[in-house]
Amino acid sequence: MPHWCRRRASSPTDSVNHHTRPEAAHSFDDSAGYERFIGHWGRAAGIIFLDWLAPPPHADWLDVGCGTGLFTDLVVERCSPARMIAIDQVEAQIAYARRKPVAGRADFRVADAQMLPFADSTFNVVASALVLNFIPDRAKALSEMRRVAVSNALVAAYVWDFVPELSPSGPFRRALCQVAPDIPALPGTNESGLEALARMFERAGFADIATRSIDVTVEFPDFAAFWSAQTPSYSPLTKMVAAMSDRDRRKFVEILRADLNAREDGTISYLARANAVKARAPYA
Repeated sequence: MPHWCRRRASSPTDSVNHHTRPEAAHSFDDSAGYERFIGHWGRAAGIIFLDWLAPPPHADWLDVGCGTGLFTDLVVERCSPARMIAIDQVEAQIAYARRKPVAGRADFRVADAQMLPFADSTFNVVASALVLNFIPDRAKALSEMRRVAVSNALVAAYVWDFVPELSPSGPFRRALCQVAPDIPALPGTNESGLEALARMFERAGFADIATRSIDVTVEFPDFAAFWSAQTPSYSPLTKMVAAMSDRDRRKFVEILRADLNAREDGTISYLARANAVKARAPYA
């Protein structure tokens, strides 16, 4: 567990680990807030991920958990898919994606990753970008991704590295831990590391498993822009901050500003890391 997130207790060694802390419940109905929070660096990580994946051109693609279509747009732009289908269970996200120009080249559908509405052996590439950790039954989702993949298809995913708090919300969470040490863990934290991702894919029966980390730079022009991006309406942390006393909120902001260490011109820059895994579907 990160050293900066310890529970107030009678003993300084009493800490809360990611196995026992409850997970935060996220709702992704605020599509504009989601894009403001994740857009630029999610795209930056996606470019590196696709270059590493090296998918074949003119393939049939499935984007599992597409959200507002950020990754879908990258695939269409860079990979020349023959067919691009993208699913998400949040209707508001799909509605938002369908209003984008990419909707002219991608089929956005409301569907559950744990019960994909496609026939066996349908897609050449099945990918999930920054969402696998949010799926309640990840084993079931991977089983479904394997089922709809053709023999030897590419199946891959990447998630933020949550254990060391290296997601784009890392500085926000680190500072909040010092004021409210019992903040809920992000969903799937314990399975966001490289070894854990590889084990998940191995248990799901995939072959030729490979992993890598992806580092991106998160930047904001000033603290106000950082704050706006970090406090979308769907985040449980936004509600926690809103419920703080004035004293605790001032302390939190003071700690946060010190951790961010903005440049003289006010700009903010820090590292975020995603962990990626790719594999092949087994031959039938």
